[in-house]
This record gives sequence, structure tokens and C-alpha cells, in this order.
Amino acid sequence: MKRLVIADHQRIIREGLKALLANSDSCEVVAEASDDMEAIRCVEQYKPDLLLLNLSGPVPGGMSLIQEVKRRFPATKILALSMHESEEFIMEGLQQGVDGYCLKDCGGAELSTAIERVLAGKTYLSPGIAERVLDGFMHERRGSRGQSSLESLTRREKEVLKLIGEGYQTKKIAQFLLISPKTVEKHRSNIIKKLDIHTASRLTVYAIEKGLTHLRAKVAV
Repeated sequence: MKRLVIADHQRIIREGLKALLANSDSCEVVAEASDDMEAIRCVEQYKPDLLLLNLSGPVPGGMSLIQEVKRRFPATKILALSMHESEEFIMEGLQQGVDGYCLKDCGGAELSTAIERVLAGKTYLSPGIAERVLDGFMHERRGSRGQSSLESLTRREKEVLKLIGEGYQTKKIAQFLLISPKTVEKHRSNIIKKLDIHTASRLTVYAIEKGLTHLRAKVAV
């Protein structure tokens, strides 16, 4: 059973999320927090697999909280819920290390799907914002690096990037490519250096943008 912590400054939202997840067979809510400091304490105490975080209100939800959780508890995944649809806001969350992003008007079925994908080590974006984020990411790449970044990767590095983009973890990538996990990590390190992309979520978006995966912008990534 996966462990979840809910962080939202509104009690009614926390209780609503707990009710939605009450009958889940795969995860349980072990704690809830109403501000940044309480969220950090809960993550430290319970070591959850997932932090379900509101990014709409003043507390918690600051990008500084995401940075702190990712720095101190890198094993904890973060799924953000927000009413904000602006490209800049969403991209900032991804850059800080958010593993998934849902709009707060999503239904229970989508929330369950998002949690499942993020806990499986994949990236999730609500379908309503995925295309917008990818468009912005493409523009950013063209402006800052031109079209040569992908060509700087070796054939094997492109294969590793493709599998990262499809949500596979190091061990599974090693099995697919018949190489050691240590070699996969070396390729990943080279990819990060060449592309200057430092989170799994942004590597996933980049792989989709470049057409390396079977995924498309109009579906959750």
C-alpha cells in the first residue's frame, strides 16, 4: 500500500481528497498538512511515496516547498493540483521537480490515474494542459539551444532517452537494452549534461516533443 500526504491550506479540500481516495486499494492517506512547515514535518515523519500538493493557494504551494521536498526527500513523488493553467506557472513547477500536474477541476477518475502513473515513476499532465506545455517547451528549446541538442546524443543515449520518456526506470531500461544499470545511469548523466535538463519530468517532455516516444501531446504524459 502506497503512502500519501495531502497538503492544502483549505480543510474542505483536504477532506474531499481523502474521501475520494478512501476506497483505494493501492494507496492510503497517512497525514495531511495545512502549511509548508507542517507539510515538511509530515514528509519527514511518514516518508510518503507521494505528496499531493495544492499549488493554487498561498500556503502550502510555494515553489520553495517543492524544492525543499525534492532536496531532502528525493524518493517522495509530488503530484500538484492547481487552478492555474498558465504556461509559465506550469513550467516552473516542472522545472522545480513536480512529477505530475492536475487541474483542480479534474474528476476522481483522472486523479486516480494521475496518482497511479506518478507512483509508477511516470510523468502526468492533465490532457487540457499537456499540449500547451509542450508548445511552450518547444519554443524555449528553439530559442535557447536551436535544433542541435538532440543531434548531440549518441544512438544509445537516444534509446535511453526514449525509454525514459515512456516512463521506464533504470532497471527496466537496462533489461530492455541488455546493459547494466550502471551503464544506463552513465548514459542518463551524459544526456542531462548535453541537454541541460535536470529532472525526469522535463526529460519526458523533451522526449515527447522530439517524437522519440509513442506518446502525444493530447494525452497525459
